[in-house]
Amino acid sequence: MKFLRFKNSQQKPVFGKYENGSVLEIEGDIFGDWSATNREHDYADITPLAPCLPTKIIAVGLNYEDHAKEMKRTPPEDPMLFMKPSTAVIAHREEIKYPAHMSGRVDYEGELGVVIGRKAHMVEEKQALQYVFGYTCINDVTARDLQAKDIQFTRGKGFDTFAPVGPFIETETDPADLRIRTSLNGEVKQDSSTKNLIFSVPELISFISKVMTLLPGDIIATGTPSGVSPMKPGDAVEVEIERIGKLENRVGL
Repeated sequence: MKFLRFKNSQQKPVFGKYENGSVLEIEGDIFGDWSATNREHDYADITPLAPCLPTKIIAVGLNYEDHAKEMKRTPPEDPMLFMKPSTAVIAHREEIKYPAHMSGRVDYEGELGVVIGRKAHMVEEKQALQYVFGYTCINDVTARDLQAKDIQFTRGKGFDTFAPVGPFIETETDPADLRIRTSLNGEVKQDSSTKNLIFSVPELISFISKVMTLLPGDIIATGTPSGVSPMKPGDAVEVEIERIGKLENRVGL
């Protein structure tokens, strides 16, 4: 089942269920109590919003061996965590703002996003998937020059608009082997599968939940495969994940 958020005819943010180009409006919160209405919309006519409002995005660095190699880094022994602020979140088709006042190189990083469905604290790996609501596409936009300059990643990863998410949350798929591709101006730059993750989705949920409590709507960005490269204003970037959807954004100033 695919869920999304959008603005209805009253310009009110609402959730919806997507199927075959149509969106059925929902009353309530998909992370709590909700019910379907009889209000149906053509997907082409709606204004998409980020599919959830995370309190935090926990991202995982160097979680594909080929990406670690292209970064000239050794794969970590434990998941390498950093965070992106909720203010970085934007929706499908919203514009990524290039922070030219600080950075001269901004890269895309297409990733599988894990959307948490219920409070997760000290979760064991065997039970980890029970805490997942679904999966989405996320672009871990990175000011690469600032990432290299700073000791930690907050500035290079945390600019406003640096976390495009969506358009859908898919609740009925297995995250273990999903093809993930990122395209820049129509040219495929990243093409891999989540089967190549060093730390699997259950491993990540368990590990992170033993560091911090995960709340409904929080997102784990599971890492990017090789093929990262710079974007510039005017470019179009797409992150497409099998059975989940395609996230499209342009870069602007």
